[in-house]
Order: sequence, then structure tokens, then C-alpha cells
Amino acid sequence: MKVAVACEGKQVSQHFGHCEGFEMYDIQDQKVVGQEYVVSPGHKPGFLPVFLKGIQADVIIAGGMGEAAKDLFLENGIDVVVGVQGNCDEIVSMYALGQLEFTGEICKEHHHD
Repeated sequence: MKVAVACEGKQVSQHFGHCEGFEMYDIQDQKVVGQEYVVSPGHKPGFLPVFLKGIQADVIIAGGMGEAAKDLFLENGIDVVVGVQGNCDEIVSMYALGQLEFTGEICKEHHHD
């Protein structure tokens, strides 16, 4: 399984579409067996779900995401885990063990600067 985490530095980004990049984790038998960083190609509506599918992500983890983005990920066969905060490595370790708690809450409003 390949898990993408939207990140800002080593922390889970609170808005996946504006993150610096994605920590990509390969998980087997409830353990991280590989990791690489992928710089975000930038925020373009509808693009990131297709981009992450292209690099074979099975799951996206983020702090927040809009309903349309969530739907696009699901249409591309990528599970969505939102409402997460903390260190990316720790979050993925908990996810791999089935111990990650998340709200699943989707953003209803977007305020862009």
C-alpha cells in the first residue's frame, strides 16, 4: 500500500491543496518499508487526485480537504483520511497499525488569500 501525506515540513498540512509536498510511504505488514518526498506540482482544481493516482497512491492523509477534492480522490480509487494533525512519520505509523484517530470532517468553506 502506498500512502501519501500532504505535508508542511514534517507536519501534516491542514489544507492538502496548498501543501509544500507529499511524503509517500510504502506500507507492508503494518510497517513502513519505504519513504520518499514528492514536491507538490501546485494547486490546480481537480489535478492533485490524478497526479497522486499517477504515482500510485492508495490513500491520502491530510488535515483538511474540500468535498469536491474528496470525491475526486474516491473516483480515482484513493481512500481519503482527513481531520489529522501531527508529525507525518508518526501519523503514518499509527495508520499502518490501524490506530490513527481522525475526524473525517470535510472543509465546507475555502478562504483563499
